[in-house]
Amino acid sequence: MSDADGTLYDAGVRTSMSQFASDTATFEAAAAVRTAYQAIERLRSHGTDSRGLSSGAMDLLLRLSSVESSPLKDLAGSAGVSARNVTGLIDTLERDGLVRRAPDPTDRRSVRAEITDAGRDWLEAFRKPSELAMTALFHGFTPDELSRLRHLCLRLVQNQQHIESRLNPQ
Repeated sequence: MSDADGTLYDAGVRTSMSQFASDTATFEAAAAVRTAYQAIERLRSHGTDSRGLSSGAMDLLLRLSSVESSPLKDLAGSAGVSARNVTGLIDTLERDGLVRRAPDPTDRRSVRAEITDAGRDWLEAFRKPSELAMTALFHGFTPDELSRLRHLCLRLVQNQQHIESRLNPQ
């Protein structure tokens, strides 16, 4: 459905949120972000399910494709996941032959991960279907709208990180 100004909204969400909060705008926006995320994940999963990679594993594989190698702790930080989670994801990628572990030559306590040729081949095979899917999903968006959407999503992430830093001071 559309508001008077033409902006889209979900009538079911609006109705349920109006019973929960007096100002539904933030709750409706959060529900819309969650729904958009789920739509992107459903589309992404069509391309990777048969290949056996979760979105987290695929994210690490993409990150590793742009560097020679990376310490696992740095991967965890850049991907925003725990060290334990990144270890499990690297285990999966290594089992599938897409990534290999290597000792860190400068820190013997650290382990690095590096993408294999099979990992690069996997990404190359996934590239074209991904481009087609994202082009279809964002059909009709202007470059300015895409930039604004990216900006707004990353502002949400910044706000979440700020909240977490206040809740868990180091």
